[in-house]
Amino acid sequence: MAKTKGNRQFIRIRGANEHNLKNIDIDIPRDELVVLTGLSGSGKSSLAFDTIYAEGQRRYMESLSSYARQFLGQMEKPDVESIEGLSPAISIDQKSTNRNPRSTVGTVTEIYDYFRLLYARIGVPHCPKCGKEIKKQTVDQMVDQIMELPERTKIQLLAPVVRGRKGTHAKLFDRARKSGYVRVRVDGNLYELSEEISLDKNIKHNIEIIVDRLMVKEGIEQRLTDSIETVLGLAEGLLIVDVIGKDVINFSQSFSCPDCGISIEEIEPRSFSFNNPFGACPECFGLGYKMEFDEDLIIPNKNLSISDGAITVMGWQSCMDRKSFTYAILDALSKEYRFSLDTPFKDYPQKIQDVLLHGTGGKEVRVYYKGQRGEGVYDVAFEGLIRNVERRYKETASETMRAEYEEFMRITPCHECKGQRLKPGALAVTIGDKNIAELTALSIERLQGFLKGLELNQQQILIGGQILKEINARIQFLMDVGLDYLTLARATGSLSGGEAQRIRLATQIGSGLVGVAYILDEPSIGLHQRDNDKLLGTLKHLRDLGNSVIVVEHDEDTMLEADYIVDIGPGAGEHGGEVVAQGNAKEIMKNKKSVTGAYLSGRVKIPVPKERSVPSGWLKVIGAKENNLRNVDVEFPLGVMTCVTGVSGSGKSSLVNEILYKRLARELNRARTIPGKHTAVEGMEQLDKVINIDQSPIGRTPRSNPATYTGVFDLIRDLFAATPDAKAKGYKKGRFSFNVKGGRCEACSGDGILKIEMHFLPDVYVPCEVCGGKRYNRETLEVKYKGKSIYDVLDMTVEEALHFFENVPSIRRKMETLYDVGLSYIRLGQPSTTLSGGEAQRIKLATELSKRSTGRTIYILDEPTTGLHFADVHKLTEILRRLSSDGNTVIVIEHNLDVIKTADYIIDIGPEGGDRGGTVIARGTPEEIAQNPISYTGRYIDAVLRK
Repeated sequence: MAKTKGNRQFIRIRGANEHNLKNIDIDIPRDELVVLTGLSGSGKSSLAFDTIYAEGQRRYMESLSSYARQFLGQMEKPDVESIEGLSPAISIDQKSTNRNPRSTVGTVTEIYDYFRLLYARIGVPHCPKCGKEIKKQTVDQMVDQIMELPERTKIQLLAPVVRGRKGTHAKLFDRARKSGYVRVRVDGNLYELSEEISLDKNIKHNIEIIVDRLMVKEGIEQRLTDSIETVLGLAEGLLIVDVIGKDVINFSQSFSCPDCGISIEEIEPRSFSFNNPFGACPECFGLGYKMEFDEDLIIPNKNLSISDGAITVMGWQSCMDRKSFTYAILDALSKEYRFSLDTPFKDYPQKIQDVLLHGTGGKEVRVYYKGQRGEGVYDVAFEGLIRNVERRYKETASETMRAEYEEFMRITPCHECKGQRLKPGALAVTIGDKNIAELTALSIERLQGFLKGLELNQQQILIGGQILKEINARIQFLMDVGLDYLTLARATGSLSGGEAQRIRLATQIGSGLVGVAYILDEPSIGLHQRDNDKLLGTLKHLRDLGNSVIVVEHDEDTMLEADYIVDIGPGAGEHGGEVVAQGNAKEIMKNKKSVTGAYLSGRVKIPVPKERSVPSGWLKVIGAKENNLRNVDVEFPLGVMTCVTGVSGSGKSSLVNEILYKRLARELNRARTIPGKHTAVEGMEQLDKVINIDQSPIGRTPRSNPATYTGVFDLIRDLFAATPDAKAKGYKKGRFSFNVKGGRCEACSGDGILKIEMHFLPDVYVPCEVCGGKRYNRETLEVKYKGKSIYDVLDMTVEEALHFFENVPSIRRKMETLYDVGLSYIRLGQPSTTLSGGEAQRIKLATELSKRSTGRTIYILDEPTTGLHFADVHKLTEILRRLSSDGNTVIVIEHNLDVIKTADYIIDIGPEGGDRGGTVIARGTPEEIAQNPISYTGRYIDAVLRK
């Protein structure tokens, strides 16, 4: 245990040097709520995740056997001299969300597992066909139903002894043989028990013993009864009647519909799992949707004719060329069905459109084609554009081609299960008149109300009481972290970083662990101020259980409630990595060195603009109905900065990202996107392009860096190619690229580092010994510009490069914008994989700022303040004002009050999240919103404007 000061215990960190940390020594109190803050890029995450969490995790893994460790992978030891008093660490960050389409809020929180158990144990089964409640069948009822079959019908009575179980089942075959049975059906194939039956033990098998073979006629009732009783004894109450030449009939001593003759399988928890073949809908395999080619994407502009390029799908773009085979096919169709390829597609009769999209129905047309290898006449039964591209999509082995085809596909609900993911039998089981799919489609808040009002009989309460208690506790945890608007059926891939993090937080509270170090990365992202108190209550609850809660956070409320704050700084990147201040909020406020303290105390403020800009026009979205939007009409002002606000789940992203951005991207940028449900968008002619500036990485590999993304690297290479040295050696600009052969070091292919794979140890990255990590060969590095090689330039920070290139206007302009957005500390050649989300977003903003403005661009940003400190937000507000000052339009989805108060116009959506949201409750300037009594945002803005 770490040493104590008074009665406080500490995590004592000595000599932390990870990333940009400068050999810091710090004592962080244990079992308290500690906030790590500081500018974006100052080293907070390096201390919290790369040092404390990495070491806590590594020590726990070191305690396991070497056999177990080989499956877990190895964790690298962080660059720190010593850490004392460290607990096992659990990290709840934003990156580790499961993007698998099978993962839902219900499966992640395990609430769905409890519901599966509940439905299997106390659910009331109904007939999937007629909806009648199903009761158990007796042997007499089974005999009567079989005797109703036409006379002389041949049947086999099968006992399903193994259903979907792995193994060789040799003992079972042996027992059956000794009991006198002759035949057995394994996975649909018939075997004699006298022969050797060898099964793969790793594959799931279905085995049925053939007990009797009969012909339906009078007088067999006694034998049939005896045989059925034998089958039911062997197969635990189940019977399969194989009617020769017809369908199989399932009987069960448990569940069968006497009217329709439908028996449903024994109800088990796995019957309700959409990730298990026993429960999943066989059509969509439990996904609830299918990806299908969409005619609106194949022919996006129906005003065009085929000759003018109406068909845009892969493989058919060549049909405008009269020499192509695709043109020959369409020409043959036009002659056969008498239509012109010059007629706009929308003017074709429905029959012609169906022929083009769905084919000729097997009818052959004569195609005359003259190619490079001669000419000929072919009889072709045209399969239709949709079936043709479906076949090409299935047959291609290239991932790139598949990805390109997928741009023409749309996700549609499965027509079999209507998006409910399960088999009809599972969906026919109800509790309180709702099946499991209907229950998980309710919002958490309505689900809680439904469970409270649920009426059960005495036996159901006895069986399900404990399960319901667990479900209610977990639902309450989700309510506590402000996620009452989500549904259990919501896919985790569609959640924001903050939502996913709060779900994991709720799951952790449910586990009730004590003595753990929880490390969180900005859990307040995407959370409206109104819900902040709920989140803080949850974090304090984790602390009060006896855990250390370390939060990387920029939120003012969280800092004021924290027991201890550590401010890392003073600047970012190389100017950071030191502990500037530590203590509680009051002590931080008094500290003159702390930038955080200056903003918390109000010594430094983000100013409210003296006057709000006046819109130059309006963009109107009519009839927005996507997700929870209630057929609303919304007017967005042009030429100003607009904030779209509202509580979490109110419909902001549905309106801005799903409808507005995707519609504008399709019309202005010719992107292949399908906008959310809406009637129309008016006023698009006032714009020429739309740009979405999000926090996704600027590149996926270490080869991409700020210099390549902003385009400045091209200009720098031009400069080097124009030097006397380069001209004398005949070097062109390609010589100075580390991505192509020529100038790069071939030993490391221009990476500068080599990966050495180690067994039982993490992979080691070492600098290339040929180039010494400089990426280029010696001849290239000998070319100098103002005494610096290309490697020296890539190793410069933006600040250094600004001075170095001050006489080169094209490069200086790009450097100035990077400097203005607060990225003076990043290096030009810094791999994009090492940049934070906030840094990537600001590089994108800088790239946009450095372009010459048309005044007709619309920029869309979704929570750009994620990961930004007060000082960074201050810079961001100035950048956004610069973007809109040129006549461009800026639309920001935001919860941060400092950004909202500087906006020219606010559109507030609500009033609540989920079902109770989706309407525009207020719009106008921040001052007008502050006067609105219904708006939650208005209340908080009012307080900020009064400061």
